[in-house]
Amino acid sequence: MTATDSLTTWLRVRRETDWNRAPALRREPPERDGFPAWCAGPVRRRDAARAERLLRAHALARADAARRAPLDFALLAGWQREVLGVAKASFRTGDAFAKNGTERYGLTSHTRADFAACLREATEPGVPLAGRAARVYLDVAFFHPFTDGNARAALLALVHVLAREDIVLPEVGPLQTTRYADDPAGAADLATLVGVLKRRRRPGPDGG
Repeated sequence: MTATDSLTTWLRVRRETDWNRAPALRREPPERDGFPAWCAGPVRRRDAARAERLLRAHALARADAARRAPLDFALLAGWQREVLGVAKASFRTGDAFAKNGTERYGLTSHTRADFAACLREATEPGVPLAGRAARVYLDVAFFHPFTDGNARAALLALVHVLAREDIVLPEVGPLQTTRYADDPAGAADLATLVGVLKRRRRPGPDGG
């Protein structure tokens, strides 16, 4: 296990990343919504029940975007209950670990408040939408608020932030790759990838 607090590392990288260099996203009707296609393809082949739970959570995230609900932990927890098929999805009560213990996400008296502040920034103007969407994905990944399913929660948060501004990605599979807290270039590249995926017109049958 690592002694380094990867959440602290991420918050430093987050401050240092130039999110304003993220590409602009054009509001064009997509040929399809890549999230359901991804669920219907690789996710369903792995676990049909998991795919159905993700689709229900996605529907909630899109509905919350349509009514412009503020992005906060309560909203995430509602989606996460569907993702995991549980009655309650609480904020973790101790340090969290990922990547076989090589990343540790600490828990302090101000972790939840810091997370809430980061979530609020996801829907505030001033940073290009692709940058805000990528940043909130990484916020969820590295705050690691839940005991399970944080990668799925991160993807739903990204989808929600984009949908609030009428942006739908025709492909989401390439977003599902390992991200590291100490990788500023990777953080910026994720924002670029959001722009690349938005421009794709004819994704493959599995959405990546």
